[in-house]
Amino acid sequence: MHEPVAIVTGASRGIGLATAQELSRRGYRLSLVAKSEDDLRQAAKSCGTSIIVPADLSKPRDIEKVVSTTLDAMGQVDALVNNAGLAIMKPIDQFSPEEWQATVDVNLSAPFLFCRQLWPIWRRQGGGVVVNVSSAASRDPFPGFAAYGAAKAGLNLLGHALAREGADLGVRVHTVAPAATETAMFRSHFTHEQFDTSKTLSPAEVARIIVQCVCGDLQYTSGEVIYVRKSP
Repeated sequence: MHEPVAIVTGASRGIGLATAQELSRRGYRLSLVAKSEDDLRQAAKSCGTSIIVPADLSKPRDIEKVVSTTLDAMGQVDALVNNAGLAIMKPIDQFSPEEWQATVDVNLSAPFLFCRQLWPIWRRQGGGVVVNVSSAASRDPFPGFAAYGAAKAGLNLLGHALAREGADLGVRVHTVAPAATETAMFRSHFTHEQFDTSKTLSPAEVARIIVQCVCGDLQYTSGEVIYVRKSP
């Protein structure tokens, strides 16, 4: 049998890179997706058998390109990790319609479009796995995270609905919602003085939960939102 294949978005750093590295250790071949080709090339060095697919996930055609490129190179797709995110932090009266749309496109529409592309493939293959990376902001957002929190709350519901739709096809859909995690995106909004590292998760800690969902260790959480926070 061929080794399983996973598409990981936002794979060039943070949670996405940590997830890709762990999946590689578990024997997965990887399709690594992010905006920057240079960053992806660097990430691929630590991810075993992998291809890189630079893409802007706010563009439906780029999402189609990711799926087709992965199938052409690897012949199958067994798992999808929707990790790419966009978090703009602004008061609602300063938020432009374009920023709102971009936030929804990357955090919510892209996972939907990926699943729309992969559903017929998984129907033929007899199953697949989706892990959506949400956020604790989906139920308790920081001030200024209205758009991000709303998009992630929508992602939670999308995962629940798709898990029901996918059950008869052998498709599992999990949602992992970490609290503050030590990533470049988080640190673009909060200094260490505002939020000490003792209060943040590491990308590897979140990645372990994601990989447990992909590999079936947490198979019975399909449809649920798994909230992950720092142990007291």
